[in-house]
Amino acid sequence: MSAVIHASRGPATPLPRFIGSEIYRHSSYGAWHPLRVPRVSTVMDLARAMGWLPPAQFINSPRAKPIALHGFHTPEYVVALQAAEDAQAVTDHVRERHGLGTPSNPIFAEMYRRPATSAGAAMLAGELLAKGGVIYTPAGGTHHGLPDRANGFCYLNDPVLAIQSLRRNGARRIAYVDIDAHHPDGVEHAFADDPDTLLISVHEQNRWPRTGALTDRGAGQVYNLPVPPGLHDDDMALIRDQVILPLVAGFRPDAIVLQCGADAVAEDPQSRLTLSNNAHWAIVAALGTLTSRYLVLGGGGYNPWSVGRLWTGVWATLTGAEIPDTLPDAAQDVLRALRWDGPKRARQPQPHWITTLRDVPHNGPIDADVRQRADALIARARAWV
Repeated sequence: MSAVIHASRGPATPLPRFIGSEIYRHSSYGAWHPLRVPRVSTVMDLARAMGWLPPAQFINSPRAKPIALHGFHTPEYVVALQAAEDAQAVTDHVRERHGLGTPSNPIFAEMYRRPATSAGAAMLAGELLAKGGVIYTPAGGTHHGLPDRANGFCYLNDPVLAIQSLRRNGARRIAYVDIDAHHPDGVEHAFADDPDTLLISVHEQNRWPRTGALTDRGAGQVYNLPVPPGLHDDDMALIRDQVILPLVAGFRPDAIVLQCGADAVAEDPQSRLTLSNNAHWAIVAALGTLTSRYLVLGGGGYNPWSVGRLWTGVWATLTGAEIPDTLPDAAQDVLRALRWDGPKRARQPQPHWITTLRDVPHNGPIDADVRQRADALIARARAWV
């Protein structure tokens, strides 16, 4: 059974809404890039195959206008990004200055329009949440983008733009929680010195971008928890109950933004963490009880089956939909049609990646380092107060 998070919503609050777009269906960073795999389109197709995404709850994402991006990104960078898409090439100066046309952030056909669409969704979400509610935009979560350069597969930083939009629409205190395997260096750059933004990140230690140390503070409220490889569901449950939920509850936010990157699960090639998707869904459900304005974003995730299943389960959690033990044929057909082609060979799915949505839980004894670091963060929070 999926958890229901409706407890914090008032009687006049609308049903959860899903912001998506067809731009993600055929857009790829290139045949060799980790983001060559379909992700958002899989979630849309799976949710519809399950009967969980009626038209009334789906919003087609707008594309952010260039001037709307200037709340975080420099005009020069936005112009350079548009020009790179138009020309499908960059000069050496632009590559060096703005990080465009690199192995991580390559030239591709929709390199401005695709991130501008996820940015448009994030800013629209802030407007739609002015009177409360739940918004899910799985294309969001590009948390590495910097003001004047692309960074870590991220051309724009939609979490920053979402937080700014929420603030323009009445949310003064905002909690940002990030459970991606990688540290959100771009979001921390934006808000590390802002006391009205709580930043909590749980990420793999010594994983790119190798920022987000346990001792980081800034002038605001920054809580980074680098975790060791092998992190499993019980470790994350301890972090959820002893770090994330107490910090967020104590902050008393007007809105919560959760970056729900799927690259911390066991089957993902871009981390050495071993969570099941149950760990993510439990955090999604728990945070939803602490706010009347809730925005859930995607993020990392590079195994097309595991990211599609995890993010579809996020939507089920947000809406209270029942997750069956075995998927119906229409949903299995969506997963069976996926391909994970690489530079050398295609990878084949495990049987449960086709037939189920929910992973088998990954349990185990609590790691001593995880417990020690969690205790250190809570002690620091108490001292800060």
